[in-house]
Amino acid sequence: MTPQHPVLIIGGGPVGLAMANLLAARRVPVVLVERNASTSDEAKAISLDDESLRALQAAGLADKVLDIVVPGTGTRYYDRKGRPLFHARGPGPHRLGYPFKSQFAQPELERLLLDELKSRAEADIRFSTELLSVTDNPGGSGSVATLRTSAGTETTTLQACYVLACDGGRSTARELRGIGMTGTSHHQVWLVADTLGDPHTERYGMHHGTPGRPTVIVPGRDGRCRYEFLLHAGEGAKGQKPDFRTLRRLVAPYRTLTEEQVERCLTYTFNAVIADRWRDGNLMLLGDAAHMMPPFAGQGLNSGIRDAANLAWKIDEVWRGRATDRLLDTYEVERRPHATAMVRYSERLGDIVMTTDRRRAWLRDTAARTLMLCPPGRRYLTEMRFRPRVRQQAGLVIGDHPLTGTQLPQPRVLVAPSLRPSPLDEVLGPSFALLGIDVPEAAWQRVDCIRWSGSVDPIRRIDISLGDRLPPSGGTRAAVADADGSLEHALASARNRFILVKPDRYIAAVMGPDDIPAVARALTELTR
Repeated sequence: MTPQHPVLIIGGGPVGLAMANLLAARRVPVVLVERNASTSDEAKAISLDDESLRALQAAGLADKVLDIVVPGTGTRYYDRKGRPLFHARGPGPHRLGYPFKSQFAQPELERLLLDELKSRAEADIRFSTELLSVTDNPGGSGSVATLRTSAGTETTTLQACYVLACDGGRSTARELRGIGMTGTSHHQVWLVADTLGDPHTERYGMHHGTPGRPTVIVPGRDGRCRYEFLLHAGEGAKGQKPDFRTLRRLVAPYRTLTEEQVERCLTYTFNAVIADRWRDGNLMLLGDAAHMMPPFAGQGLNSGIRDAANLAWKIDEVWRGRATDRLLDTYEVERRPHATAMVRYSERLGDIVMTTDRRRAWLRDTAARTLMLCPPGRRYLTEMRFRPRVRQQAGLVIGDHPLTGTQLPQPRVLVAPSLRPSPLDEVLGPSFALLGIDVPEAAWQRVDCIRWSGSVDPIRRIDISLGDRLPPSGGTRAAVADADGSLEHALASARNRFILVKPDRYIAAVMGPDDIPAVARALTELTR
């Protein structure tokens, strides 16, 4: 049976909408179905990091998203007595081209992503439509999904090459395939409230580590503010609508509050779980369908957008016949380790920062203040070096250079011949790129003799000049120069070598001219 559609996306939340936009931007037709009648009006996720904004840049959306966020300055942590401990701002300003962390309102983001998707001819959007079943065709040639609209009892079938489950922690698609999740369910009850008319003007989140009442405060735009409080026994249960008097009492140390200023208020517990497998035939899991984590690191949505960025270009390559289905097997092996590390990190961060044990809180505060006394310790905390670093160890990674498997930074570079500063990704383009880091012309001539097969043919070649030098001009390759030392800092270890960059901006290989034939063969084996 020949599939009618390349991709069916189940779920119209922020991950599903981001994935649909990434695919449609690559001219891959998508059908997106969502059981609800419209996008969500609940501000669930509130933190968008620099890697997510860079992923949305690939779909031409980053500048529009910046119009609805508060470009933040990280998180400030407070000790057991309410005194500032340290301010974690991240590894550096705009290392990936965007603020390290920005606050936003999820309903606004979903509306923006939906409006953009509606403008793309490649997108077929169907709200009030639920998934009833999904099975692979005989021989694995695509899948058939049974759908039903909420307006009636009649069902329809839709055939697609691939089905992407972006339908959240209670994923119907995952349950239909019998895919379990492994991890821990936490039973602490938290109250979360989104309020209006708030006096906070800080551009950072605040974690108050008071053992008697751990609290999170995240100011937003236009007087919005998120409050989260750990509830004591008898103050509320999971799923129980909080009493306004309780909420007013909890926020009293920070502001006065009327009922009309409460945009959303509910209680919740959280899970720290990973799906047992992320791919089942032609079905793949993304976002909360694949992994759920505590909210303390603000990485739930961001991890889902990383999933989408990793998978979108691979589906494009396979659908167009430039790579075989084997390429899709690299999705889970590249993403699972970091997603798992983020789940565990979010748990540990909650256990430490939001502890109710007074002795542990004293130890935490003493350790943090001691670390802040020396430069290495201060950098460890303020640059958030305790957060899991993304480095792909398996999948489409070749060799063991320290840069291999890491994400290429995105500073502004000087582009020949005009020397106008531009974001690096605008030079890289949407496909693979081969960067020559201060390599001589003779090395490029040796590269030009190599035929890159499969998904990297043709490949964009770019001369990178480090230091305060002009880029070469007049050649057939694109050429850029280091505008402010950022590339020198990031890529000095690859000087006189070539860097192969994947479309999601992760580094597949770092190699000398003599290594390129072997890398080309290894890449072909991984994609063909």
